[in-house]
Amino acid sequence: MRINWEALKEKERRANAQSGTLDGVAMALPALVRAYKLQKRASRVGFEWNDSQKVMRKIQEECAELTEAKESLSHDAIEDEFGDILFAVVNLGRHLGVEAENALKRTNAKFTHRFEYIEAQLSAQGVAIQDASLDQMEALWQAAKSISDKNNRD
Repeated sequence: MRINWEALKEKERRANAQSGTLDGVAMALPALVRAYKLQKRASRVGFEWNDSQKVMRKIQEECAELTEAKESLSHDAIEDEFGDILFAVVNLGRHLGVEAENALKRTNAKFTHRFEYIEAQLSAQGVAIQDASLDQMEALWQAAKSISDKNNRD
């Protein structure tokens, strides 16, 4: 017998007097995961863009608002606009079938690997990382990226 998980959770929410669509999305979740779940829940009642292009336009709009806020508003307003961008990017991930938390974990690992390559190469050259120029580090970054891209193709 297959149980419809969402129907079961909906019944549980009703029993706990949770009538709002977003009720029951745990506050303790990591912010990216919670954003994903909030959006998924809202999408069930039709609060959803129907294609990823609209989400990308929203991200561009939010980036423009951040640029404006950066030039004229308080730190809180800047933080709000930055949060709006992150929320919209999570939404784009949902449209693409990508969970932002997992994507960011992968990118963090990739960044760490490449940055460690930069440190190792500079050390082999006898250069302390704090003494390296951004151009030197960028060239090594591109080399690390090329190596990882090649390894991913093999």
